[in-house]
Amino acid sequence: MAELTDCCAPEQQAECCEPSAKDECCSPESSSCGCSAGEASAEEIREAVRSRYAAAATSVGAGTSCCAPGTALSDEEAEVFGAGLYDEAARGELPDTATMASLGCGNPIAVAELGAGETVLDLGSGGGIDVLLSAKRVGPSGKAYGLDMTDEMLALARENQRKAGVENVEWLRGEIEAIPLPAATVDVVISNCVINLSGDKPAVLAEAARVLKPGGRFAVSDVIADEDMDAATRAEMAKWTGCIAGALTRRQFEAALLAAGLEDVEITVSHRVHEKAASAIIRARKH
Repeated sequence: MAELTDCCAPEQQAECCEPSAKDECCSPESSSCGCSAGEASAEEIREAVRSRYAAAATSVGAGTSCCAPGTALSDEEAEVFGAGLYDEAARGELPDTATMASLGCGNPIAVAELGAGETVLDLGSGGGIDVLLSAKRVGPSGKAYGLDMTDEMLALARENQRKAGVENVEWLRGEIEAIPLPAATVDVVISNCVINLSGDKPAVLAEAARVLKPGGRFAVSDVIADEDMDAATRAEMAKWTGCIAGALTRRQFEAALLAAGLEDVEITVSHRVHEKAASAIIRARKH
């Protein structure tokens, strides 16, 4: 997180980006208060995300969500985030700790059209729900990779794999901006409410295109911003780590996918997750 010493004491900086804390930690006359003090770098965003999702991994069972890790989901929030977006049959295939750790805004498995023998990569795999469900869909002749940068999430995912008894899975530690796989490795790239968290989305999409085989599919759930999302919402670092402020608009996401070398782009809004943003199903294909 960027230094905020112009308006906040060091011990208060961790909370200075929360709107409810600004009155207490920031002086009214300051023009460089909170996260508006300057645009966060990609590395600052990454470290904030890593910290927040590590905490979410260790608080499984508290009803965490993508946009408020560590806090209990209200009935309204549960309708747009988390395990409730998976049907009961899918949830029943996995241990409770896998479904409780679901922090996403959609169900990419439902739209990925996975087939037996395919190789799948989940970007930002978290507690492993989408990886484990994918592994079951592609069967013993297929494989599912889960990529996450958070040690705590990877540990949770491995334990969920053990409980589920699924073998055709490999967990990768790394960043979605630099996928640790060779080119043309996977048939399908999936992701659930993660790409919007990256500070370098063109790199993520270029990497997704690189690791896809010719004819491979990109099928993700993610948050897209309304064209009129206000600057204040985008500026709050707390929302970078919680899905909203880092989101691209539909137009920007489509342009970025095309620039990465993908084609046949389809973006379908599924439900609202914020007054200025929605969850969407995003599909594309590598030529």
